[in-house]
Amino acid sequence: MTTASPCGSSCGKRAGERARTRKKGGAVSTEPRAAAVRSPRLPRDERRAQLLNAALEVFAANGYHGAAMDDIAETAQVSKPVLYQHFPSKRDLYLALLDSHLATLTELMKSALESTTDNRERVRAVMRAYYEFIAKDDKAHRLVFESDLVNDPEVAARLETFNKGFAEAIARVIAADTKLPMIEAQLLGRGLAGMAQVSARYWLETSGDLPIDVASDLVSRLAWRGISRFPKEA
Repeated sequence: MTTASPCGSSCGKRAGERARTRKKGGAVSTEPRAAAVRSPRLPRDERRAQLLNAALEVFAANGYHGAAMDDIAETAQVSKPVLYQHFPSKRDLYLALLDSHLATLTELMKSALESTTDNRERVRAVMRAYYEFIAKDDKAHRLVFESDLVNDPEVAARLETFNKGFAEAIARVIAADTKLPMIEAQLLGRGLAGMAQVSARYWLETSGDLPIDVASDLVSRLAWRGISRFPKEA
């Protein structure tokens, strides 16, 4: 005849507690392991946005090569399988993030140029929009223009597409306001686009006491004074 265990169900409970014991710095702890915190189930688009935000934090802090998918999953509070469902590799995730921020910046530049028909005000609006972009999201700006992956051919091609479009948009303003042929206006457009990028970065890093209105206006005035030296369209 089978005899019931004298400890009954308590044996199983104690066994479970023993199974959960683990060492902490040489001492044995009987505390149950804390469950990993996971974010709630989200619609696909919301989850993708959440993962991109987490990736931005990790890439900005560690660079592309120093970032790990484990870190991104942990920051997003999701499992690695969930992360890989949306982005098959770290490179895919980085490129998606780059595309997202370049699209945002492109739309900002487009809106600034379309905000007025006055070309002087257009230049002012473009400079202000660029300064606002990096002031609002310095991490995004660093990821786009200062990443340790900027020399990668695929990344470089994306950046060149943006820079070319930015410069050509400015060049059209210059060509419309002067007698310069488009090929010359494009060269000036590149120069003004570079002026916006370099001066805005310098302002953010060194000129914290200079208000954004003052900083962007100074640069736009410099740019416009250069453009205005060319003869006007008849």
